[in-house]
This record gives sequence, C-alpha cells and structure tokens, in this order.
Amino acid sequence: MSGFGGFVLRRAAGTVVTLLAISVLIYVVFYATPGNVAQITCGPRCSPEQVHQVALQLRLDDPLYLRYWHFLEGLLAGQDYSTGTSVEHCSAPCLGVSYQSGQQVLDIILTKLPVSLSLVLGAMVLWLVLGVGTGVLSAWRRGRLSERLLTVVTLAGWATPVFVLGLVLMIVVCGELQLLPFPEYVKFGDDPEQWAWNLLLPWLSLALIEAAAFARLTRAAMLETLAEDHIRTFRAYGVGERAIVARHALRGALAPVIALNANNVGSAVGGAVLTETLFGLPGIGQELVHAVKVVDLPVVVGMVLVVGFFVVIANAVADVLYAVADRRVVLA
Repeated sequence: MSGFGGFVLRRAAGTVVTLLAISVLIYVVFYATPGNVAQITCGPRCSPEQVHQVALQLRLDDPLYLRYWHFLEGLLAGQDYSTGTSVEHCSAPCLGVSYQSGQQVLDIILTKLPVSLSLVLGAMVLWLVLGVGTGVLSAWRRGRLSERLLTVVTLAGWATPVFVLGLVLMIVVCGELQLLPFPEYVKFGDDPEQWAWNLLLPWLSLALIEAAAFARLTRAAMLETLAEDHIRTFRAYGVGERAIVARHALRGALAPVIALNANNVGSAVGGAVLTETLFGLPGIGQELVHAVKVVDLPVVVGMVLVVGFFVVIANAVADVLYAVADRRVVLA
C-alpha cells in the first residue's frame, strides 16, 4: 500500500514489533538473570512456601522461551496468580501482582498514571509555547541584543537542575510572595480549578528546563530553514518577513521539535521523579522509586513496561506528525 495510509500502517506494524522487542528485553533483564528470581519477585517477607508458589507461577523450570511466552500470554490474555494462600485472576493486560501489597500491578499504575499525565501534559503545553516561541524570536532577531539575551537565558535554564528551580519557585512564590499555596495534588474531577492551581509550580519547574532545549533546537532549525532557496525566493517576490517566518519557515523547522517532544513526553511519564518527589506528587516516577527501594519486582517490571510503551507510542505519533508537518519527508 502506498501513500499516507500505507505509511501509517507500516509505522503501526513497526510499533508493534518494537513493543514486542522491548517486552523481550525487559523480561530477560529482570527474569532471566542469575539469582533466586522467585525470592526477589516474592519479596523478602515471603515464606519458603510462598517462594515455591512464585517459582511455579513463573515456571522457572521451563526453557526461557516458554517462560517468556507465558509472560506474554499474561499480557495479552490474562492469567491466574497464586500467592500461596489464594488464587487471583489477573485480567488482560496483566502486568502481574505485587506479592508485597497484594494488588495487581495494573491497578497500582492506573492510580498513579493520572498524576503523571497531568504533570507531563500540562508542562508540555508550557515548554512548547515558551521554547518554540523563544527559539523563533531568537532566530528572527539574530545578531541583535535581544537574541544574545535570549541565548543567555536559555543556556541558564538548560544548566539549572529541576530541583533547584522548583525549590526557588516554592520559596519565592509560595513562601515570600504567598501568591500560591504549597502544591498538593487535587484530582481534576474533584475541583478542576484547584487541580490547575496546585500543578502550576510543578508545570513551571519541569517546563522551564525543557523549554531551554526546545528554544535552542528551534533556533537552529529556523536559521537553517531561513537560509534555504525557497525562503530567498519568497523574499525576492516581496513577501514580508513576518509572513515568511510564520507561514513557511516555522513549518519546515517543526520536524526536529516534534521528534524531541515525543521523546520528552514518553520518557517524562515515568522519568519526572525529581519533580514528583519535590512537590509530593504521587505519580509513576515516585512509585517506581518506592518499588525499587522495597524490591517489589513485579511493580518495577510493570512500570518499566508502561514507560517503554509511552515512549514507543509517542515516537510513532511523532513520525506521523513529522510527515504531516514537513511534506519533504519521504513516506517510506
């Protein structure tokens, strides 16, 4: 199949293959390494009988490929889990059961995911507006004092750790000026206004750091696009500089911005650990750190799978948007 529809189908097929490859890699890293996998999976408080039940559940006596197939079957069709005293059915997509808390891993993730998505998506809007806007303005004002000032600001933003910026914002905005209350997560369904106000500082902390990278990338892409032949042709025909920047140059410069944004959004879902910890947000990143501390292997594996899923899906969407934004892309 040719054309844009064929391109989307090929990208979808490639995404499925990539997700399968990630699941193989994660399974091998966590479940095929030397050591007592059943003991690690069950946790330090499990009795020998429970560890034995976990070993049977994981089918550790089977060949590796059969063990992975059982793991994949659980993801796609669900399976029954035994903790030694009871049997519990885990519906698809089954990411396993935490033997320490007794909860299904998917349920744990679903309670934490809205917090991380609220943080990342809100920050994404801010870093795109601030970063792309600053980059376009910097390229347009190249060689002038304003461009140099913007360059200094973006470099300072890029060099500032997120926890430093977050602390400064809390001290100044919440402590000294008392413009906002100290952040406390409120569900969107309970009070949308308080949800936004309490996430404003976390959004700014995460967005200002990322906006610096987007500003530098956008500036470089804009300068490259503005030097191309078709832009010089527009200028020769008397098209205004603002129209050239807004209608023609910006669209050609968006491709690398889309790619970077996809990578940032996907990884930030589980990687905004510092921001979540600093502001006390009970998201995926904070839960992942807790699971590592208490050696809750099923939760760690499930969350790594979910984060990998978001990274792959975000990049697949970026490939499609890349082709929409830049018609020069070959739909291969």
